[in-house]
Amino acid sequence: MTATNTAPTRVQPRQILLVLIGIVIVAVNLRAVVTSLGALLDEVRDGLHLSGALAGVVTTIPTLAFAVFGATTPWLVRRVAPARLLVGAMAVLAIGQVLRVLTDAPAAFIAFSALALAGIAVANVLLPMMVKQHFPDRPGLVTGAYTVSMSAGAAAASATAVPVAHAFGSWRAGLGVWALLAAVAVLPWLPAALRRGQQVVRRPGHHRGARINPARTRIGWAMAVFFGMQSIAGYATMGWLPQLFRDAGFSPQTAGLLLAGVTLFALPFALLMPALAGRVRRLAPLLLTLTALAAVSYVGLAIAPHGGAVLWVTLMGIGQTVFPVSLVAIGLRARTPEGTVALSAFAQSVGYLFAALGPLLVGILYEATGGWIAPIGVLGGALVVQAAASLVISRPSYVEDEAHAPGAHEPVEAVKPTPAEVLAETGPLAEPLREAA
Repeated sequence: MTATNTAPTRVQPRQILLVLIGIVIVAVNLRAVVTSLGALLDEVRDGLHLSGALAGVVTTIPTLAFAVFGATTPWLVRRVAPARLLVGAMAVLAIGQVLRVLTDAPAAFIAFSALALAGIAVANVLLPMMVKQHFPDRPGLVTGAYTVSMSAGAAAASATAVPVAHAFGSWRAGLGVWALLAAVAVLPWLPAALRRGQQVVRRPGHHRGARINPARTRIGWAMAVFFGMQSIAGYATMGWLPQLFRDAGFSPQTAGLLLAGVTLFALPFALLMPALAGRVRRLAPLLLTLTALAAVSYVGLAIAPHGGAVLWVTLMGIGQTVFPVSLVAIGLRARTPEGTVALSAFAQSVGYLFAALGPLLVGILYEATGGWIAPIGVLGGALVVQAAASLVISRPSYVEDEAHAPGAHEPVEAVKPTPAEVLAETGPLAEPLREAA
């Protein structure tokens, strides 16, 4: 009897470590599919005969896919275990990346890109919930670790996409190679995905019938606007910054390396800023400082894109660490894993709809004006809105409290927890899980 009761306790820390490894490897995949395309955009345009406007559509697809498919994640997570969702998401990502490099039709390329991005969209929303559920006492540190991994994957893809394409004689190799990385990300989640009885852990007192609707809360909309504005900069940069540097006189390889520099130079800050965000009493000073650094980089790109390139990408990279801080803020503005996934899905889905305008407007304005002043002006305007939204999300509040306030939502009948859910909260594995986390 003793051996039976203690065996699960001994394996629990290893399970938590496997969760952390799984989160990090999934995160490596979440931007590589986008930055590899940004580095090879000219070659893809030529190979598929894309116009400038259609190239703008291609660079807009990530944000649209994240908005549409990310919105389905709360519905999915109530029906499918998170580990199984992540396995499915990474499998879809790998399949989509393979299929899109096997076609010569622009429409099929866009469709298969959207398929790959659907897997990323689900993982985008799910990872903050996994951090909240498994590492409630270390949200900033774990979020920093996985966003650094995300940045590393983005940098590696942008820096190596062109050399890989040249080595194999085709842009298809430079994009398709990243399907292997997505396949690897499936492996840490397979043991948990294959176990029976997998369920989302619910905290005591929370009932499945009490749905959280961030759309009826102030913090939900403020988070969505903030997330959207910072995403405008992030995805416009990944899609168009190499082209800006090519126009400034850099070679394609150097332009790809400069895009990689946006993430590489900011890696220490990508780990530091989320940890700092989890400790400070108010987020506003931190968020406003990062926004100001991004604004300086935009001015520099408009005035001296060649002479100060390294400085501008460094400042831009540091400024874009508002992204991991926003993920920490999602967890800080929710009390429960359910609240976290609801706020994450709403903020990212609505935010990415806003963000979809960024790369599209950049592409249209670039083709219309033949220069970068107007596109950079659009990105600067987004920073102003980002600064205003940061003042709201820095105030202490919780999405559950606002959603459940009188008049915030229609009353719903509470659903009695199932025996499996009660066991997850009170059974012999519950306390080891919380201690290990």
